Amino acid sequence: MTDYAIGDIQGCYDSLRKMLALIEFSPSKDRLWVAGDLVNRGPGSLATLRYIESLESSAVVVLGNHDLHLLAVALGDHKLRKKDTLAEIFAAPDGKKLIEWLRQQTFCVYDPDRNFVMSHAGLPHIWSVEDALRHSREIESVIRGPEAEAFFVNMYGNRPERWHEDLKGLDRWRMITNYFTRMRFIAEDGTLELETKEAAGSAPDGFAPWFEFRREDSVRVIFGHWASLEGDTGHSPHIGLDTGCVWGGALTVINLDTEEKIRCEC
Repeated sequence: MTDYAIGDIQGCYDSLRKMLALIEFSPSKDRLWVAGDLVNRGPGSLATLRYIESLESSAVVVLGNHDLHLLAVALGDHKLRKKDTLAEIFAAPDGKKLIEWLRQQTFCVYDPDRNFVMSHAGLPHIWSVEDALRHSREIESVIRGPEAEAFFVNMYGNRPERWHEDLKGLDRWRMITNYFTRMRFIAEDGTLELETKEAAGSAPDGFAPWFEFRREDSVRVIFGHWASLEGDTGHSPHIGLDTGCVWGGALTVINLDTEEKIRCEC
């Protein structure tokens, strides 16, 4: 069995199938770790959801900001945006089933044998692996439970800007969500800067890319979300997989055993 991790698909279904053919992926013997943003902006969001859902235990999925946007429209009464490519999901006979499946996915996973964490935007240096998994379980219980509607109605926003353990309710859930799905630049004290979306060298004063801060552990982090990095963090423990397929770049997978990266031009 071979385990592969793949970056942001964003509804680029044809590119996904081209990549899986290239690596000779077989659900019967291989497993696909999906670093979030399965849907939106590309033309095949419905087909992508259907395929990843069909993999069952051969897929390990973390949620990205575009996946949460789909859930916010479905459960939080938000409206589709002009550039969204999600309407076909709501019109599909199996749309509700797929949305419910997406709702059951996680925010952070840890492979202790390979010592890596995967989350969509990365892992803030202020959290240990144990902290991240605990916060992931907390927000998962929210989106799967009776407070999901309130969460999705109030999910969007850049505040609070910094984590502290005594945050409660919607502020706490939004903060956890922003670390897992929107983080790029962060300050030493954990403050997030969520307005800047350019490459790593564009950090505002007092901030740096999250992966430049020293961690107390040796965990490796697999993430997507930041297309302008083109997969290059300059820090070998941290592996970026978003190479901008939906923008005409490439789809990237990494073989988790050999650490070979494979690119498929989009």
